[in-house]
Amino acid sequence: MGVVKAILGGTFDPIHNGHLTIAEYVQKELKVDEIIFMPAGTPYFKIMKPVTAASKRKKMVSLAIKGKTGMTVSSIEIRRKGLTYTIDTIREIRQGMKKNDQLYFILGWDNLISFPYWRDPEEILKLCKLVAIPRTGYAIPEKKELDALIPGFSKRVILLDQPIIDVSSSEIRKRVQEGRPISDLVPEAVEAFILDKGLYLPA
Repeated sequence: MGVVKAILGGTFDPIHNGHLTIAEYVQKELKVDEIIFMPAGTPYFKIMKPVTAASKRKKMVSLAIKGKTGMTVSSIEIRRKGLTYTIDTIREIRQGMKKNDQLYFILGWDNLISFPYWRDPEEILKLCKLVAIPRTGYAIPEKKELDALIPGFSKRVILLDQPIIDVSSSEIRKRVQEGRPISDLVPEAVEAFILDKGLYLPA
């Protein structure tokens, strides 16, 4: 068995304790050597929504994982010009790995049903396995349901029933805007950065 890596992508605007809980759980359950936090550059699904500058989002991730063994942050999607697609990221990560190395891509239960409509979903499934994490308000997908979307889909998906995360970046942004505390939702260093840079305050 070679090296095991897992990609945890997201806008991370901001990164929060829920993201870290997911990373730690997957790291332990699947014996992952390296969790790669992948801040999005220009995510195609948020092109019409304002997003904090990539440099600041990456810095918050760096602060959140500082000192945590087996966790790194990548600039691949930030450096890439144009819109961000998962397949491009996975191809680039895979190029730096050996044939017997294992690659996982972490996503939520809610994203599995829409996965067939992503760019080149069949190739994604050839290059890595998906690790599906619970999302509040969504039922765990049936394997037959997944295979009806793409033949053999369920064999490339690891369905986890933990951890259940009840925090979102949008909730944190709203709290900051309203002057409410966020110390229980983000790492201390991330909170200090948000306050120091005046992020998420009303215009």
